[in-house]
Amino acid sequence: MNTDHPQTSEGDDEGVVGRAQVRSKSQITLPREVRDALHLEQGDVVEFTVTPDGDVKLRAMTTIPTDQRWFWTEEWQAGEREASADIAAGRTRFFESDEEFLAYLHDPDKS
Repeated sequence: MNTDHPQTSEGDDEGVVGRAQVRSKSQITLPREVRDALHLEQGDVVEFTVTPDGDVKLRAMTTIPTDQRWFWTEEWQAGEREASADIAAGRTRFFESDEEFLAYLHDPDKS
């Protein structure tokens, strides 16, 4: 056991949801409460960040397939937010047919 760092004393447990022991090859098992909170399953990727204060942040990562990366660009997401705002405000239109829809796209001022 490494004695360079004292064990947590009582009163320092605020926010602690579990503990893990470092095993061979520096491996740990994340406590179930942590896995559940981050919705982690076997094979998922996590990211560790060490703050200047020495705290470690653990964040679940989602891998985006390269052929879907366009959806997550800032430009596309801005359009998604705009569309959601339009829908929420009732700025929508219903078309009776494909032809009506295509005619509107060709000349929206006519409709």
